[in-house]
Amino acid sequence: MKQKDGCCSIPAVSDPSMKVAPDGFSCGCGDARQTGRSNSELLEMLPMYMDGSEIGATEDDAPCCGPPAGPPSGAHEKPGYRLCGFVEGFLDTPVGPVPRIRTRLTRSDNWGALRVRLGIARNDYKVAPGLYALGRPDAAAPVLVSANYKLSFDHLRSRMSGVDAWVLVLDTRGINVWCAAGKGTFGTREIINRVHQTRLNRVVDHCKLILPQLGAPGVAARQVKKGCGFEVIWGPVRAADLPAFLAAGSVAADGMRQVTFSMGERMVLVPVELTLARNPLLWTLMATFLLSGIGPGYFSFARAWERGLLATVAAAGGILAGCVAVPLLLPWIPGRAFAFKGALAGLATGTAVAALTAAGPYGTIMSAAALLILTAVVSSYLAMNFTGTTPFTSPSGVEKEMRLAIPLQIAAVLLAAAFWIAAAFNI
Repeated sequence: MKQKDGCCSIPAVSDPSMKVAPDGFSCGCGDARQTGRSNSELLEMLPMYMDGSEIGATEDDAPCCGPPAGPPSGAHEKPGYRLCGFVEGFLDTPVGPVPRIRTRLTRSDNWGALRVRLGIARNDYKVAPGLYALGRPDAAAPVLVSANYKLSFDHLRSRMSGVDAWVLVLDTRGINVWCAAGKGTFGTREIINRVHQTRLNRVVDHCKLILPQLGAPGVAARQVKKGCGFEVIWGPVRAADLPAFLAAGSVAADGMRQVTFSMGERMVLVPVELTLARNPLLWTLMATFLLSGIGPGYFSFARAWERGLLATVAAAGGILAGCVAVPLLLPWIPGRAFAFKGALAGLATGTAVAALTAAGPYGTIMSAAALLILTAVVSSYLAMNFTGTTPFTSPSGVEKEMRLAIPLQIAAVLLAAAFWIAAAFNI
């Protein structure tokens, strides 16, 4: 049986010689085959041990595994389950126990964040929606609203050391606050439903919810007030500003409302962008190798390999230009549209690739032109994908740019393919 709320789970223990330890790992205490004692002897010994000591026992009659180690199993543990690593206990409330969450990230949390940054299991990195407690909040403590994307959840709790607050986690399908607001999962209806489902009005004696400012596109504050009775207060953009925001009586200081997109914030997105480019690149290279073999005598595997390597270099240059150079040099690349910025970066990289091609055995003008166009198109397409991760554009602006850019990119790909095939007949 597996846990249904998205937390980690372990199989139900079926071996009667095993116990589930408080941390969820199994520990074997042995059986007759391991200790040399018969099962009947072990059963007779079992009632004699209380609180780690034996009444009237001798040293020879010590337990096979020694005295019990560690605290007893918690009241909230269930067979076949273990608590999530970020839960450090439970807080009793009028609606039942609420999990208390740690503010310090563990090695497991950091490893999970690294995997997600690399695009590994990114669509299933989430926590169970519901109500959590930071520290030991009371009925007057503030209620912070977040997404159930674990990276967002971890980012919030790691900034709240020493703060007593409630955290209401919405079911955003494992998507961060900003993107979920655009998709509607961090939205008015979900907030209303989650407030009712957690019976929040019985936990706190106020009617205020503090929402992240980046969630504003998906939330109608008046509808939230009408649907569940709670007033929406817009918190700061960054979770790091929340302690100061709360200390100031939920008043935002200068700069707390400003969205930044510094070089560090841009470059942290590069690994996942490179990972997302993997599948398009694979299909592009397969098609390029096939086209590279076409020429006099129909098809040549030797020609496909030699010319295909040149095309691979061009595609790799386009990827580096679109996924690395554009985020790194974003403010300094001319133009407003990301597809255009990517094309400029690709042309700069493609010029170097074309010069390299001109010096080789396949150095024709058509070959150089084909690789130059290919590099620019790959860079343009990947830079355009980067649009949705920036604060510079709106959803409608992204759609408008894609409607204009994609037909041009397709036409450029066809032109590059025509030049590349034609070049094989002019060598």
